[in-house]
Amino acid sequence: QCQLNGLWRNDQDSLMEISVLGDNGDFQGQYLTRVTLSGGCAQISPLRGAQQQLGEEGWPTFAFTVRWEKFSNATTAFVGQCFVDAGGKEILSTMWLLREAVGSLEEDWKATR
Repeated sequence: QCQLNGLWRNDQDSLMEISVLGDNGDFQGQYLTRVTLSGGCAQISPLRGAQQQLGEEGWPTFAFTVRWEKFSNATTAFVGQCFVDAGGKEILSTMWLLREAVGSLEEDWKATR
């Protein structure tokens, strides 16, 4: 069984900590990114999400958002699934979309990465 709560590190050396995982699957924590749009130093930002509740078997899916409130006018949405590999290591496989604020509807095309 994969457990989302705890400390996670990605391949860009960013850290995510899920510190509160509710019985209903809701969770919250913080994300320390090493990658910024502005090229600045690492910053901590809040995250909130939900995990699909499964029985004792299976690999849960989840989604969460990170609000980059202190250094960027952007929000990122992540979706993924938690797995356990053959060696017993828990792995989060995710995809993300980052939405950056733009000044007009005409610039909307360049706002999402």
